[in-house]
Parts: sequence; structure tokens; C-alpha cells
Amino acid sequence: MMKRAIRIKSYTLLALFISLSFSCKKNFNEVNTDPIGKSKVQASQLLAPALVNVLYANMVRNRGLNNELMQVTVDISDAEGKVFRYDLRRNLADYTWNNWYVELTNLRDIYTIANQPESLNSSYKGISLITQAWVFQLLTDVYGDVPYKDANKGKEGVYEPTFDKQKDIYLDLFAKLEEANKLLTEGKAITANSDPVFQGDINKWRRFGNSLYLRLLLRISGKAEVSTQAVSKIKEIAETNKANYPIMENNSHTAKILWNGTNSSTALYSSPFMISVRAVDFRTPAITDFFLGNLGAWVDPRINPQLGKNNISRFGIAPGPAGYVGVPSGYDAGTSVVKQSYFYSDAQNAAYTLQTDPYTGIIMNCAEVDFILAEAAAKGWISGTGESYYNKGIADAVNYWMPERFTSGTDPAVISYINAADIAWNNALPLDNLTRNAPSKMQLIHIQKYYAMFLVDFQQWIEYRRTQHPFLPQGTGLANGGKMPARLNYPIVTQSTNPTSYRNAVASQGADDINTLVWWQKP
Repeated sequence: MMKRAIRIKSYTLLALFISLSFSCKKNFNEVNTDPIGKSKVQASQLLAPALVNVLYANMVRNRGLNNELMQVTVDISDAEGKVFRYDLRRNLADYTWNNWYVELTNLRDIYTIANQPESLNSSYKGISLITQAWVFQLLTDVYGDVPYKDANKGKEGVYEPTFDKQKDIYLDLFAKLEEANKLLTEGKAITANSDPVFQGDINKWRRFGNSLYLRLLLRISGKAEVSTQAVSKIKEIAETNKANYPIMENNSHTAKILWNGTNSSTALYSSPFMISVRAVDFRTPAITDFFLGNLGAWVDPRINPQLGKNNISRFGIAPGPAGYVGVPSGYDAGTSVVKQSYFYSDAQNAAYTLQTDPYTGIIMNCAEVDFILAEAAAKGWISGTGESYYNKGIADAVNYWMPERFTSGTDPAVISYINAADIAWNNALPLDNLTRNAPSKMQLIHIQKYYAMFLVDFQQWIEYRRTQHPFLPQGTGLANGGKMPARLNYPIVTQSTNPTSYRNAVASQGADDINTLVWWQKP
């Protein structure tokens, strides 16, 4: 059996049970007191464990759920319950819900500790608000209405938290991010080794918070009731008040955890691809013809070894029996599909594999911000046509994996690549056209954004639900009527431990079903 590294443990691991009432209340303090834990901690001690554990869960589910839904990989099988066929079982919902809420207790406690007179630190408070917004965004975008204002308050006697409406959650997340931006302007120093993302660089945290702000504003910009305010704020951040809202501008600003260990119990930050995925399992899923086909047609440097540094493909793709080709997703059960290309695993002695790549721990990258701005410009919300942001997004997306490839979005090399790949910006195209495979600016932006968000938690799936881009092939073997799932179910345990709030949420949002639209998806 593969030797496993020890994950960083949270100081308040029992918080999930407190906050969401997953355990009995009788004799709680006696039974659930940690005999070896600390009764008092510093904000600096909570940050790294919480961030690592959230990212750990994100990467596990990105690989097994997002990648299968979004046709990055396909787990070739005729068995039931296969995600690539949209056959989502209820137990898929538990893992992220449980992990995210546990760590939200720690992220919230960072603010509480940093707000105390003896440990007052505005930067830790700002970072706490940004990271809370990051995790709550994931929760509400994946499940819809969720416990928010009452969540993580078990110590205050709230054992059955109410579910807040997604609209209200979003509006409060905006308030958190506004406050974080102001707090971080003070530039109060933090302990560098407590910060696995930016190593204590407060300005980069501020850029991340405002970039996350843009992501959330764009996500709700299609809702008529808040569209005017969202669009106005996007313009303020991106254009009219840029000095007060710094955002990510290059890959040095990308929010990531750089994994510095592999399968070792002594590694400080070890990738979940190494410590929870066996080598044989890592290379088991086939890469789809959609994911690989586009990159191949573009002669993309991320998969073409001849264009990479030291002749290494940065996506670590191994050829199948027919070479560097993919397989269809959504095929009928009983169809004889032969596994073709796949991602190399560590055990294959490959020159390079994503399984051990230290750069896979992505929280949010600069290329996503570029494509947010490209969409905003294409829609007339900010100046320009979108082309310059689009070109920069392509360059930044490639450069994240291959920093030696392009110097900028205006580099003749990137323009040459874009033209040769036939993916150049065309301002004559309509803004959008949802007729399958019809060209539009939105399709141009979002197929590139799809590759830019490779390995970034659920963002490909969430953005597809918002835009219906990029166009994905639809196999005849899809379950769920061929409809992309719109959300995950609530965990089954919530029905018994928080029945009243659960029933109220269902009555408000709609059936607890994978096809029920969340607020920002509804017309």
C-alpha cells in the first residue's frame, strides 16, 4: 500500500459537529474535549492548516467530479453512478460540505483572534474575510442556499443553523471583500511562514481579494435585480478606481499553494495527488477527445513536447494505443471504448507528471482575471473590445505552466501562436450565440478560460452553468436527460440533524435535486 503523508490537522476539527449539529448535545464539553489539543491558539497557527485542508478537498473533487463533468477525463466503465454520464449519487455531496464547514470555523476564528486587543492585526482580519468569501462562494455555488450567518456558531448555542438565500450570501460576501480591501491597505505584517499562499505578502492578498470580488460580481451580473450594481462595481474595480482595488496582473500574483513535499510524512505541504491518489489510480482515467483534441488542433505548447522546455509536455500526457488522442465522453454503456491518452503517474518514471507538480495547488490564477475582464469589455462594461485581455489571458494561462514561453499578451510569439491555432479574436462575431457550435465572443473567451481554469476546484463546471460555454459534445449515453447537473444535493445527514431548516430551504429554493437551479442561474 502506498505510504501516505499526514495531512495538516486543524486545531478545531470538531467544529463541524458543533456548527452543523452532527453530534449530540448531551455532555458535549466533557465527551468532546481534545485531550492533547491547545485551548488557545494564534491566528498565525490556524491559517495554513485551514487553507491546505480546503485546497486538499478541492483538488480531490476537481479530479473526481469537475473533470468528469467537464470532459477533461472519463473514467471508462459501464457501471452505474459514473459522473461523466451525469449520474450523480447523493453521497457525492458530503465530502466537500463537511470539509469546507470544518475549515470555515478556523477561518472565522482567525478574525476573532486577530480582533482581540492583545493580538490585534488588521491583515489577519482581512485575510480571514477573503478566505471565508472564497469557501462560502464554493459552498453556495455548489449547493445553492446554505447555512451562512448562523453557520459555525455551535459554541454560541446555534445547533440548527438556518439556510440563507444565495442572493443574501453574495451581498454579504461583497461586504466582506470590501472590508478586507480596506483592512489590508494598512499593510500590517504577518508571520511569513504562517502563510502558504503568499508568504506574508499583504499586497498580493489584497490583489487576490479584489480578483475574487470580480469573479463573484461577474457571476451574478446576469441577474436583473442586481445587474446594474454588479456591472458598476466591475467598472470601478477594473477601470475607474483601479488604484484603490489592485487585482492580479501577472502570474506572480496567482493565489496558489506551492507543494513542497511528495509522499512523505515529514513534508510540510504535500499534494493530495500524491498522498491520497495511488499512481495506478492517477493514470486510470482516460483524457477525453474534447480536452485533448482542442489542444492538439492548436498545437498547444502545454501538450506539445517540442514546444516545451526540455522537450517535456507540461500537462504530462501519455499516448494511448492510437497515439495522442482522446476518447469520447458520455458514450453508451456497452460500447467498446479503448482507453487512449492519460496523465502520466509518478510510478511510471516519466520525465514529468502532474501528480508531483508543485504548481497544481491553484486557488485562483491571473488568467481567470484576464478572461473576466475580456468578457466585461466585450459586453461594453469597461473600455476596449476584449481582445487585449483575451490575448493576455491566453499568454498568462500558458505561462503559468511554461513561464519561458511568452513574454506578454502582445509578444509576437503569442500572436503567432493564436493566429496559427485559428483562435484569434474576431470583433465581428456576435457577443453570444447558444446555437450549438456557433461562433461568438463568449465561446472564444470561455473555451480559453476553460483551459486556464484546469485543476481549479469546480470553476469550469460553475462557469459552464452560468454561460453554457464552452460547447461540450453530448454523448447518447448521458443520464439525467442529458442535462448538465446544476448543483449537488444537500448531504443526507442535514435532513435528520437540521430538519426544519432543511425543509425551509427546499421550500424556498426548490426540490433538493441536481437539476434545481441556484439563484444566479434562474431567469
